[in-house]
Amino acid sequence: MENFWEHLQNLTDAQSIISRGGFYFLLTVVFAETGLFFGFFLPGDYLLFMAGLLCANGIFDVNITTLILSIIVAGILGNFAGYWFGYRTGPILFNKNDSLLFKKRYVVMAEQFYLKYGGMALILGRFFPIIRTFAPIFAGVVKVDIKRFTLYNIVGSVAWVVTLCLSGYFLGIKYPNVKHYAQYVVIGFFVLTSIPLILAFLKRRHIQHNN
Repeated sequence: MENFWEHLQNLTDAQSIISRGGFYFLLTVVFAETGLFFGFFLPGDYLLFMAGLLCANGIFDVNITTLILSIIVAGILGNFAGYWFGYRTGPILFNKNDSLLFKKRYVVMAEQFYLKYGGMALILGRFFPIIRTFAPIFAGVVKVDIKRFTLYNIVGSVAWVVTLCLSGYFLGIKYPNVKHYAQYVVIGFFVLTSIPLILAFLKRRHIQHNN
């Protein structure tokens, strides 16, 4: 049991993913976190930021251009996998019982986000935990036109990866010792990206209570 929790902790720790798993494991985690319904707990933002930061410090021995292009492709393929899954499962997904790796409320959250922002949810959603995983799945459920989905998918992946990887990379170039405080920077990312979701959840609860 202790080994299970140790492996789970390693999966949620970006530095462990990069240092122990290596480049291809990093890409696998990004793929899972951007479209497979059980990947919602993986550290997407933190992972991209740390990959750029450790690349700048020479700890992660991969060229920054190769790193960014590879992660972009992994993110695009992850979204396509999520779209296909949602397309195949359809409304059945909303009737699926909660489990350790699936929460129905996350699909509902993605639905509300999509209904509010339309196709842009596939771009903006990249920067929000949970939405990043479930937005492409919901897009498949409602059968968004595949050409439109492809466009939003590519733009969203490029914007997300370039923003976070280069933020970590240039910060690492300018302040080499920042790697010791990276967790605080990422906590800031997490707080900023979570605030809109928390506000939307509270607003929904308030409307339900009043009704």
